[in-house]
Amino acid sequence: MFECLLQALLDLAQITMRRPIHARIDLAALRHNHAVARRHAGEVLLWSVIKANAYGHGVLEVAQGLRDVADGFALIEMEMAIHLREQGFNHPMLILEGYYRSNELPLFAEYQLTPVVHSEWQIDALIAARLPIRMPIYLKIDSGMHRLGIASYSLATCLKKLEISQAVGKVTLMTHFADADEPSGIAVQLARFKRITEGLSMPISICNSAALLRFPEALACGPLAANENWARPGIMLYGSSPFPSIKTAAELELKPVMTLRSEVIAVRDLRPGDGVGYGGNFVARSAMRIGVVACGYGDGYPRHAPTGTPILIGGKRTRTLGRVSMDKICVDLTELPSVGAGDTALMWGGDEEIGLLPADEVAAAAGTISYEMFCALASRVAVEVVN
Repeated sequence: MFECLLQALLDLAQITMRRPIHARIDLAALRHNHAVARRHAGEVLLWSVIKANAYGHGVLEVAQGLRDVADGFALIEMEMAIHLREQGFNHPMLILEGYYRSNELPLFAEYQLTPVVHSEWQIDALIAARLPIRMPIYLKIDSGMHRLGIASYSLATCLKKLEISQAVGKVTLMTHFADADEPSGIAVQLARFKRITEGLSMPISICNSAALLRFPEALACGPLAANENWARPGIMLYGSSPFPSIKTAAELELKPVMTLRSEVIAVRDLRPGDGVGYGGNFVARSAMRIGVVACGYGDGYPRHAPTGTPILIGGKRTRTLGRVSMDKICVDLTELPSVGAGDTALMWGGDEEIGLLPADEVAAAAGTISYEMFCALASRVAVEVVN
């Protein structure tokens, strides 16, 4: 009895001592967004991109949430793909930067991982590896982004090596668009990709979230049936628009998966001339009422978010004031007289109960993108996974 009481007191102490900031990951919203991607893709298969800890949402949690609907998972990190295999995931898995050293290839074979091959040395390493299987690969072609990919003038040589090798299985042609989220679009790169791959009867994978949503013609440009091709939705799965200045997440019927919320922990009254926060770079011009929220760049909130970045306090929209600190943000409560310590502060995300503040809107105010904010979520923030 004493031990049970002691444990209960310890559990209560942990709950009481926890900072109020926490993130909620909504797997029902995740599955909804996947369904939106599926609707746009038609018969084209979908790699659900879960790199960078599933854009900060938790790779195992996201994979579990998509287990019954995902065609396959795409990652950067081979060790995380292996972890998913060990957790019982039998889906196809694409490793987006392939292997970095030839001694990794036996692991690709053992765990049935598909590498993206983007350099000729990788082809040579694969041919020399003497693996027990014929390795399926994605051959990445540089169609104009000039980051990773086989150059057009090297493609014929590379394909010849692959054709005569007994080490290589199915080959899928891949490229990545630099401007699918920009007004200039994909026309130039798509035309170049078609020209480079003319006459090659292979599956293709060329559409990221932005191309999938904006340019359906790219899905149908391959020589094979649609159900042999793959798209690679990433940010849209997490409820953000890949091109928020063109179309919002809500207009794309996407729902926020991550909600970051905390509480007001103090309220202060300012007189004209009072400065706020480090450097005092916000100065009150008149009497003001401000709140202090338990959230800062140590939690993943963007430090460079300026005065005026939107935030919801007690379900009402207001703005941040001054510099973001490691653990705290100051907010304007002048027009919110009923709000006080203990009221909810919504940094981004939301639901019907607490309101909605799109991560894209916060990111735009802070001069960044929602991808970076999601990935920056700190390990000290408690995470609740729902649905």
